Amino acid sequence: MWKSLIAVTLIALPAQAFAGSMPCSDRADVLSQLGNKYKEAPSAVGVANNGGLIEVLTSTDGSTWTIILSMPNGKSCLLAAGEEWHDVEHVAADEPQI
Repeated sequence: MWKSLIAVTLIALPAQAFAGSMPCSDRADVLSQLGNKYKEAPSAVGVANNGGLIEVLTSTDGSTWTIILSMPNGKSCLLAAGEEWHDVEHVAADEPQI
């Protein structure tokens, strides 16, 4: 549920809102640095309505996570990062929430 909420929120925001305030670099460099420093790898992706790719990267044990926006030009921007990522069971919108 939270993953979906985060993804919908991020997709709704224009990429330009992140360009000035978020660190951006070549996607390969971003993935390499996150992989080397935090042992993070992509665990979920979604295509944004602006043509970008929202990527959630998590460490194997879930101790760290990062969300990036990767654009068709090969640049990726950091959107959010944190600790204690936990996957949750996907529940359809019409099912009761606990």
